[in-house]
Amino acid sequence: ISSTYGAPDEVAGAYRTTEKQVRTALAPPPRKAPRTALGRFFGVYSDSRTWTALFFMVLALVTGIFYFTVTVTGLAMSAGLMFLIIGIPFFLLFVGFTRVLALAEGRLVEGLLGQRMPRRPLYPSKGLRIIERIKEMLVDRRTWTTMFYFLLMLPLGILYFVIAVTGISVSLGLVGGSIAGLLMEAGVGSGGISLDDQIFFAPSPLMAPVIMVLGVLLLTVVMHLVRGIGRGHGTLAKHLLVARADSA
Repeated sequence: ISSTYGAPDEVAGAYRTTEKQVRTALAPPPRKAPRTALGRFFGVYSDSRTWTALFFMVLALVTGIFYFTVTVTGLAMSAGLMFLIIGIPFFLLFVGFTRVLALAEGRLVEGLLGQRMPRRPLYPSKGLRIIERIKEMLVDRRTWTTMFYFLLMLPLGILYFVIAVTGISVSLGLVGGSIAGLLMEAGVGSGGISLDDQIFFAPSPLMAPVIMVLGVLLLTVVMHLVRGIGRGHGTLAKHLLVARADSA
């Protein structure tokens, strides 16, 4: 083995080199750090992780519903079938399926949020019987924290989706409404929009620039919040989906 693959320290060094290359490949393109506070504030738009985190927050509603449904259905059917001969095999298949889903979610978190996640499950200790391997899987904390993560993804997905859609919609509404008001005031002179027999008046020419600036500031704050949520969720996924040996 030593003549084929090398000494243990050489193999470990090769793995460290590969890990550095992977982290370099996954890192976003380097960007010049703004020097002023205003540049750092508006520099959130040039950070690719902001946009990938925004996509993750919108997608989290779909994945959260799927994960929650799979976990609740699997646990309920396992409990219902536990008194039958197929109950225990079904539960073990369900546990194995959740661990596969955890790896898929890890790929999603790593690709969109930039949090390093394992690319394969830990192999059980060689030489163990199948019963001991099953016991090792059941006592692994990641088995149960993964299910908790999947259950938690539904409320988090709803919260992320509401924050992203509401924050961006309100911000763009303020900006777009101000621009539309100025155009209507300059072209038509009425400054109002008739909708369902109701007239909605656009802001006055004096207030429109102020509201537009407020919309831009609100949108920038929302994007900072989106980037912060992405970093926080990456850390949460790291603690719940990754075993201690994976993250070492």
